[in-house]
Parts: sequence; structure tokens; C-alpha cells
Amino acid sequence: MDAIDLLLTRDSALKLEAPGPSAEELDRMFASAVRAPDHGRLRPWRFVVIESDRRAAFGALMAESLLRRDPAATEEALQREHGKAMRAPTIVVVAAHVQKGHRIPEIEQIAAASAATQTIMLAAPAMGYGAMWKTGEPAYDPAVKSALGLDKADEIIGFLYIGTRTGGVSPVPRPVAAEYVSVWRG
Repeated sequence: MDAIDLLLTRDSALKLEAPGPSAEELDRMFASAVRAPDHGRLRPWRFVVIESDRRAAFGALMAESLLRRDPAATEEALQREHGKAMRAPTIVVVAAHVQKGHRIPEIEQIAAASAATQTIMLAAPAMGYGAMWKTGEPAYDPAVKSALGLDKADEIIGFLYIGTRTGGVSPVPRPVAAEYVSVWRG
């Protein structure tokens, strides 16, 4: 696939199923991700892979996070939260390992990890897979971070769901780039 065509046609998958990427394919995605711009060469990105057989445990972690935030959550809400882990056969959690007080501002460290995240979002369709990038309240839950082996200061950039696309494309209209561009005239 031509790189510009990939960039112009990128979208989030609506529905994903098995198969997901193999370990070798994930390694290629990560190898491309670590080529992202990185001011200061801090390499702030962290990737946690949740394989298909661990999704139920991850779903339980998500439901526990909801219950901590809302002790009155209904069983239906807890099941819905648990079910998010079943969106795709492979989940990649991307986090920024933020070095607070470093000469490289925190926002730049987060931006580098975000660029790595976007690279995975482009590598997946380039390799024939669909992907969706989600966050939500569990991304900000210290207990979720800890369970995933992340540091307290780490910032979860997103939960990337990757698998074989089975649905259509997102019905969200594409923005017109010119509406977001201005020319500085000094």
C-alpha cells in the first residue's frame, strides 16, 4: 500500500475478530513505533500486549476499575465494561513513561508516545489488520496502571484493539483539512 494512500484512508475499525497479528507481526509494529519522533531520545513509550487468552482477566480489571469509581454500578454496566476486552483478539496498551522534572517537558514525552501510538495505528492496516484506539476512565486509574506493570507517573495513551476487520468503516464524516489550516502573515 502506498504510504500517502494509507494516511489518507486511515480509519478506525468498527468491529474486529480473530485472527489478530502474530508475535512477529506485533514485533514489526513495535519496531516501526519506536521510530517515532522523540525529543531528547528519552524513548518514553511503553507497550503492554494483552494476548487473546488474557482478555477475560483484562476485562475483570476494567470492571473492577468501574466498581471503584462507581460502587453502585449495575451488573449490566460491569458486564459491558468487562466486554470491552473482547473487542479484538489483541490489545496493546501504550503508555508514556513520563520523567517528571526532566529538561524535556512532559508534554513532549507524551507527544512522542502518542506518535508511537499513531504509528501502530498505521502499521496495523499496512499489514492487513484493523485497529481502534480507545481510552476511557481505566486509562487514568492508578490500580489499572499498576496491574499492567506501569509506573504511577506513566500516562496511558490508549488501548489499541487490533484484529481482522469484520465491519464497515466509522460513519464519522472526514474533516476537511483546509478548515484547520492558516498561514501566518507575521
